[in-house]
Amino acid sequence: MNENSCGGDADDFGWDTEDELEIDNFTLSPHSGVPLPNEEAVLGSAEVSSSADSPDSKLIDHFVGMGFSKELVAKAIEENGEENSNLILEALLQYSASTSASSSNSKLIDHFVGMGFSEEKVLKAIQENGDENTDSILETLLTYSALENSAPMPQNADSGNCSSDSDGSFLDDFSDFDSLSETEEIMNPDSDEESKLLYLTKMGYSEAEASTAVERCGPDSSIAELTDFICAAQMAKAADALYPLEDKKPFDSNHKKRRHMHYDLWKRKKQMKTPLDEADDALHLPNPMIGFGVPTESDLITERKLPEAAIGPPYFYYENVALAPKGVWSTISRFLYDVEPEFVDSKYFCAAARKRGYVHNLPIENRFPLLPFPPRTIHEAFPLTRKWWPSWDSRTKLNCLQTCIGSAKLTERIRKALEQYEDEPPLSVQKYVLDQCRKWNLVWVGRNKGAPLEPDEVEMLLGFPRNHTRGGGISRTDRYKSLGNSFQVDTVAYHLSVLKDMFPGGINLLSLFSGIGGAEVALHRLGIPLKNVVSVEKSEVNRNIVRSWWEQTNQRGTLIDIPDVQELNADRLEQLMDRFGGFDLVVGGSPCNNLAGSNRHHRDGLEGKESSLFFDYCRILDLVRCMSARNQ
Repeated sequence: MNENSCGGDADDFGWDTEDELEIDNFTLSPHSGVPLPNEEAVLGSAEVSSSADSPDSKLIDHFVGMGFSKELVAKAIEENGEENSNLILEALLQYSASTSASSSNSKLIDHFVGMGFSEEKVLKAIQENGDENTDSILETLLTYSALENSAPMPQNADSGNCSSDSDGSFLDDFSDFDSLSETEEIMNPDSDEESKLLYLTKMGYSEAEASTAVERCGPDSSIAELTDFICAAQMAKAADALYPLEDKKPFDSNHKKRRHMHYDLWKRKKQMKTPLDEADDALHLPNPMIGFGVPTESDLITERKLPEAAIGPPYFYYENVALAPKGVWSTISRFLYDVEPEFVDSKYFCAAARKRGYVHNLPIENRFPLLPFPPRTIHEAFPLTRKWWPSWDSRTKLNCLQTCIGSAKLTERIRKALEQYEDEPPLSVQKYVLDQCRKWNLVWVGRNKGAPLEPDEVEMLLGFPRNHTRGGGISRTDRYKSLGNSFQVDTVAYHLSVLKDMFPGGINLLSLFSGIGGAEVALHRLGIPLKNVVSVEKSEVNRNIVRSWWEQTNQRGTLIDIPDVQELNADRLEQLMDRFGGFDLVVGGSPCNNLAGSNRHHRDGLEGKESSLFFDYCRILDLVRCMSARNQ
């Protein structure tokens, strides 16, 4: 996981082609004859008749009638003369394109100013990066802010040894404000909450960021865990800022219908359970986030009591981001038969964090992991990075893998910052570089060379086969977007492993919001045959990825693609269930657009336009379970 184009065709067409520039630079010979609108001609150097002293009103009316303003028409005629209407038209089109570009640039400036950056810095960032790459503009603005928040660096006696060609302005604002004793004291896990808050604010984080991190991660969390949390949140905000603000518009009729359906479902569920008061409405995330247990930890919960209405089969498995707005997971649980969510961080399964909540009615005893175990640390996953890893970069895990990556300009800034020092850089420089490394999941591939992960490296971390998203016309941007929105296969497979003994002959799967087929890949890697799969996925790119994987792995079952979850009504479901004999598992993770902390503009919870698709998951699951009970 966006068309940002606006305006008419003139906005998208490059009018300054070589041919047209050649025409613009062409000067009429004084001996050429050009017909005038009144069919008179200028011959040689003869004087033009007085009728040509002012632009012909018919000519002006002609272009005004095409939609150009009278002032622009007069300007074009003045610059090109009224003899050649083609040159006048080209000039008018160039004026329009220029005006539109200026308007678009103004909107871009307003967008970043609205995010809290000063207009001066926005203009500087646009000048440096151009106005087409909002990703680079945002990174530059975040860099300005990071540097601005640091105190001035004291003058170094050896500074004269630095090359005059270096970019001194980049590091002018760095300062080494942390003493070793303070660092040792705060990094001590026994330090109290107030000291940690103080240390985080001295590192340059806001009080709100520090307080939220301590609240969500727990007062016993280490400084490294707290800074990882803050950087992940900042990275998510940066990813969200790549998309333009949308005007608030009334929802379409389909969305209104879904809202009515939500209300009907809500009433039905309310009869099952009394409303929770505000104090009970927020589910507290566990620390450590290991759910009912993970293979690497000894603390396992092997028994739980499911509400009677939730007992399968058919089984269901729902996933979404753990760090959702207050009350969201209580609502999700209430709509999914009051099943307790299982919160798991995928850092216990691979070398990258991925905090997710899972609501399911699967058994939790006799689970087993996929073998061989995937790499659990950065150096295990990327052993060649060990040679270049700085001693002051203490990361062993990557943050949550996002839908976008750091740019070449960012890694260039980091290289220039570190090349100024032969030994370790000051703590403030280390902090800036580490913040960027955590934010964009950069790894060290050379001396002072940080680099973003390649798509195949992201595939490996998420448990997908190599080249799962490669080829078939799929761009690198689409690969990162699809992977960033996917399941972590090893985590999901651990939960689904209990199905292997239940369905030795294969399973019928209804996969809602399939993405790139994380559930399908997990079941295949577990050795559970896929007899029949109905995959519902909006993105054509993702559907093509799943179809390609299906063919390359020689699946013998039936795969049916449905592009829109709204198409899966009761009649269609009944036809599919009659054809396949029902579904054994309904799996899905509805869009998290309105739940993730990154979405500051439309973080509307389950009432948001995208995340309200959760209620379609509930609708379809209810229909499947009701039809299954009726057929039994």
